[in-house]
Amino acid sequence: MPDTHSLSALPLPLRQPQAAILPAAQKDPLRQAAQDLEASFLAEMLKSAGLGKARESFGGGAGEDQFSTFMIRAQADEMAKAGGIGLAESLYHALKERQND
Repeated sequence: MPDTHSLSALPLPLRQPQAAILPAAQKDPLRQAAQDLEASFLAEMLKSAGLGKARESFGGGAGEDQFSTFMIRAQADEMAKAGGIGLAESLYHALKERQND
């Protein structure tokens, strides 16, 4: 019977983060700007979906309300770093074309 408590039993991710695929591209300010814009877009979508709203019972109070935006932004940043929805890549190529013109 396989050991389900070991880390080796976990499935491998389907997509590698962009950072793992393109390490040199992390220093590219154009790519970073595109990734930041995608993260901002994702943060707004997460807010619209209701992530970070205070619960009616057993909520964290005023502290939870004040820091929920930081949590949403951190989650959006991680989503964008992991490949996001592909918006950053599209923006990067569009910005690169304008830069070359």
